Amino acid sequence: MKHQRPLRLGLACAILLSTTSCQNTPAPVDTTPADEIIYHVFQRSFYDSNGDSHGDLAGLAEKLDDLQELGITAILLTPLYESVYYHNYFSSDFEKIDPTYGDKAAYLSLVQEIHRRGMKIYMDMETQYVTEDHLWWRDSYGNPASLYSDYIIYNDSAQTQPESIVFNLTELLGYDGTVRKITTVNLDHPAVLEYNFQLFSHWIDPNGDGRFDDGVDGFRLDHMMDDLDNKGILPQLFRTFWVPLIERLKVVNPDVQFMAEQADWGSYGFDYLERGGVDRVFAFRVQQAARTLDKARIEAFADTTFGNTPAGKKQIMFIENHDIPRFATVVEQHPGKLRVGAAINLLIGGIPSIYYGQEIGMLGHAEFGRYGEVVTDANEIPSREAFEWYASAQGEGMAYWYKDTGPWWDESNIKPNDGISLEEQRADDQSLWNYYRSLIALRRDHDALVNGSYHTIPNNTANILSFMRESPKERILVVINLGDFSESLSLDGDDGHQEPMGTLDQLWGKTPFKQGAGKIAIDDIPPYSVHVFRMDGKMR
Repeated sequence: MKHQRPLRLGLACAILLSTTSCQNTPAPVDTTPADEIIYHVFQRSFYDSNGDSHGDLAGLAEKLDDLQELGITAILLTPLYESVYYHNYFSSDFEKIDPTYGDKAAYLSLVQEIHRRGMKIYMDMETQYVTEDHLWWRDSYGNPASLYSDYIIYNDSAQTQPESIVFNLTELLGYDGTVRKITTVNLDHPAVLEYNFQLFSHWIDPNGDGRFDDGVDGFRLDHMMDDLDNKGILPQLFRTFWVPLIERLKVVNPDVQFMAEQADWGSYGFDYLERGGVDRVFAFRVQQAARTLDKARIEAFADTTFGNTPAGKKQIMFIENHDIPRFATVVEQHPGKLRVGAAINLLIGGIPSIYYGQEIGMLGHAEFGRYGEVVTDANEIPSREAFEWYASAQGEGMAYWYKDTGPWWDESNIKPNDGISLEEQRADDQSLWNYYRSLIALRRDHDALVNGSYHTIPNNTANILSFMRESPKERILVVINLGDFSESLSLDGDDGHQEPMGTLDQLWGKTPFKQGAGKIAIDDIPPYSVHVFRMDGKMR
């Protein structure tokens, strides 16, 4: 084993967080919101506070009122650390904030303001890869005597053949023509584990006072894997890296939350929750089913996802993120389908995550290979465009950082006066934004929708999805017509499949219903309509 070099002095001095020093720190004030609604923001595209066309931390702080008006209680950032790439994955320095977002003071101001409002903030981290600009690469490349030789995986003794990353890539083309070589970090090296502990600890408690009011409430772990990239090079990372790291960090702050992005989007994430040490995973299978609006698929994946999530663990329910086509594009802006998507996102279970602009129906089609055969991060720009604040598509704060840089700008989905802006939708009671706002308020007011279990209520219709959310306090029945024609629904509590209906109180939707002898009948449920009932009957 080669010498282990400590963190640079600036970070090391800021970290006063050892197991011993944290034992007697005061307990943090519990500002946990009654419901958690995550807003997944691509901050470079959100709001520009200083006129450089890049969204930034001060801009995000400026718009917290707007997010709280919608009902948001938590912010999930994309990476903040320094990188040559616009998305800030593939870091050149984990310890520096990208200066286009602001400085450390702007970051701390944002965190403290979020906490003052009783909200939470989560940071996105990907420390398993670095670019050739990173100190570990620069110092160790071709230099076996380097203090950092064991920090990077090399495939030769001369250290001139660094290991590839995901998809066996060795470099990445940026949208602006930037090309950097990228390699895999040796997560199995003890010094790398220690570095990550200190790095994450710093963001949990930047000033080391044990209060955490200036620290993040948790982390999204991007591209987390047990066997990184399925190469057999780092084959048991849950045991050797992730669990030891997370356990130590939870000594620093027991309340910090870890959400794993499963690298395999076909995964339910159960192994992460059972063996990986994380608190939350992403409900990819339900997300994928929701975008099809296929009743059988949604029922099957929801039952499996929510029915098998270990006690005390959570699924994050979403229909959009920064890597996939936007939901409004998938459903071709169909107003009814947009509302059904919102209802599934917010009512079906788990912790809802709303991707910025989803709530106003922003368009965008991220697609692998969209801009040529060479892998480039330009492919995702269509799903990461500037948030649309104004009807005119122009105005203070518009974050057009990608303006005039390529076909992604020429093909931009942002158009003036098309109804897709916060300005237009806030003033329209029937807008998608107001629909999201009202559904979030409904969810917030009902414990079963926030904390309740999920199970499908079977029915014989072609397109009507019916499910129950149940908590010790209440039961909620949700009925959603996923199709483009009206259907009638009859649920019989005595048929051996459903629970007894009890007395129903209609919370959402206007279609009349009939009830008697443990049965409920709803005639002519309109296409793409949502109906929510509170039930006072007791479980058998």
